[in-house]
Amino acid sequence: MSEDNARYPGDAPWSVDTIPYHALDRERVKDNVLLLHVVAAASFVEITADVYTRYIADYFRGDDEVVVWLERAWESEEMQHGRALRRYVETAWPDFDWERAYQGFLGDFMSYCSIEQLEATRALEMAARCVVETGTATLYRTMADASPEPVLRQIAAAISADEVRHYKHFYHFFLRYRERERPSRAAVARTLWRRMREVDAEDAYLAFKHVYLTHHPGAVFREADYAAYRAQLRPFAARHYPYRMASKMLLKPLGLAAPLSRVATPAVASVSRLLLLA
Repeated sequence: MSEDNARYPGDAPWSVDTIPYHALDRERVKDNVLLLHVVAAASFVEITADVYTRYIADYFRGDDEVVVWLERAWESEEMQHGRALRRYVETAWPDFDWERAYQGFLGDFMSYCSIEQLEATRALEMAARCVVETGTATLYRTMADASPEPVLRQIAAAISADEVRHYKHFYHFFLRYRERERPSRAAVARTLWRRMREVDAEDAYLAFKHVYLTHHPGAVFREADYAAYRAQLRPFAARHYPYRMASKMLLKPLGLAAPLSRVATPAVASVSRLLLLA
């Protein structure tokens, strides 16, 4: 993939200004606390892209193709996701203090986010990025499918398409580094498995925590509150999560032959279902 094919600011197929927030049907969502938690938490993680882009770009410093794409395209599109979701929250739930909740999240997130969390080699980090993009692409596909409100479906579908495109970039970079570093298939598999198991990723946990505390002023946040939130999500995941799509994306960095990949896809779908619903 050449730099000419990379996406840069202004080239994205949609923008926040093209979303018809005026048509948002508040009656369908105004009392949906679970949806508020999901959308607001997602907005926090997305809009903080400038923070984690810095340490990922620093890790790949010297590789201009990677760094230019991260800093000129990926970061701006991720932050657009956050802005679109923030505006949705502020339109659908105007009493929710988004800025206050976000500042609480950001304070905790900054102490957690560091380059030490990245993989030991660049090839393995690109494999890990493929897992992350799989997670976001499928999350927003699920949101688009499950949302009771049309404007949110439109936003989620647009974000999911962006995340699939981002996955393709990271996979392209993975192939390049795999050729150079020659990681074993077992090492790649271990990286994929480790990232798959991070269903309680710290950023998601912290995002929910601060949405919850802002939505319930004066409450004491407990681990049980997050567990209850996860439990509420399980029925939606069981009905709407695109397990086969996730499986194909997760298996791709292993470079399996087509017959073996066809055999492995249902097994990975079952494992991802168990991890998501655990």
